[in-house]
Amino acid sequence: MGEFEVHRVRFFGLVPAGVRCLACQPRGSRLALARTDGAVEVYNFSANYYQEKVIPGHEARAVESLCWAAGDRLFGAGLSGDIIEYDLSRLSAARAADGGGGPIWSMAANGTGTQLAIGCEDGSVKIFQVVPGGIQFEQNLDRRKGRVLCLSWHPSDTHIAAGSIDVFRVIDVASGQTVQRIMVNYHVEKVKRECVVWAIALLSRGTVVTADSFGRVQFWDWQQGTLAESHTVSTSAVLSLAVAEKEDSIVVGTSTGATYQLQLLPVKLGGSEKRWVRTKPFQHHSHDVRAVAHSPTALISGGLDAQLVIRPLMEKVQKKGYDAVLRKFTFPHRRLVSCARKARLLLFQFSQHLELWRLGSTRETGKDGEVLPVCRMPEHLVQLKSKGPEHIYCSCVSPCGTWLGYSTASRFHLYRVRCDGVSLRKV
Repeated sequence: MGEFEVHRVRFFGLVPAGVRCLACQPRGSRLALARTDGAVEVYNFSANYYQEKVIPGHEARAVESLCWAAGDRLFGAGLSGDIIEYDLSRLSAARAADGGGGPIWSMAANGTGTQLAIGCEDGSVKIFQVVPGGIQFEQNLDRRKGRVLCLSWHPSDTHIAAGSIDVFRVIDVASGQTVQRIMVNYHVEKVKRECVVWAIALLSRGTVVTADSFGRVQFWDWQQGTLAESHTVSTSAVLSLAVAEKEDSIVVGTSTGATYQLQLLPVKLGGSEKRWVRTKPFQHHSHDVRAVAHSPTALISGGLDAQLVIRPLMEKVQKKGYDAVLRKFTFPHRRLVSCARKARLLLFQFSQHLELWRLGSTRETGKDGEVLPVCRMPEHLVQLKSKGPEHIYCSCVSPCGTWLGYSTASRFHLYRVRCDGVSLRKV
């Protein structure tokens, strides 16, 4: 093997964006993920969870919720108040529609994928119909005080459960009226605290599952308005919840970075009576787990530590192989560093700016594996800020170090670099 020098680059101050929400494609093989910087990524289950698409972020587009509708159409909504449909072939936002209720905190598609429900800042729940070429406003449901933080459709598409602060309600879609309103808050040491319902699920057998800021996962009979079961899974908030397609397993994520699985199991062996039991805790994240998803064979979680974790359910895996391996996506899948070998330059890509550095050098020699002292420290030559709200998608510096280019979703920029006086000139 030939001799070579290794440069330890410790001056790339990249801070990856955390995972904000997840959405599994119903009866499909793809997972959509939105990050806190507005970027949207699509992973393919059938191709070993390969990251097949990345839609760059946008300063005015913070995504709070994602969902698939009408098969392979992907929609996002956020605090800008717009519902955005993404063009997965052009990797851009295809069209946007105003939700009409201020910032949008939650969004969910019905079982057939023909309607979208959004939960707004003004306390309203609105229904939009998915039509060819976009969406169309259809109905305003019963409006109550308090922002709607989470939504869930009944599998029959007849009712919607909506969670807010201290309360959740069940709405009849046909009449648009609230048919049940249940308070979930309680008193601790005679001091009232707000209880935030962060996530909700409406099951086919008439059970509403809520996850709240008191660390509880609760099961309600919404027709009777009574609490059936309550599980305190954490001392901190439970922020996210997802239900398996067969409704026999639930995964929740907490603000401590832990995820928990609850399963519907028989009370007695061979008996017909079943209860929810917390079975498996996992600690794969260091920060809030803001998003979870439940595929047929795995529990999926995304945290503010920017990690995407896919943990297989061993009882669902048919044979050993890639499907039985725990996966942690802890690094960006795109190239963020470009090297000008002849000029000894490095270009670092951030969301809205680029940094050009000159590598340090040494005159010393030594044995294999030794760390050599540098006689010239790495030098930060220039910082190039991107204009406009669009984030940088890709960038590159020429091998000679005299040309630098970057691209956003709509424009390409090319600069000429002069390192003697450290200047940039746009071409």
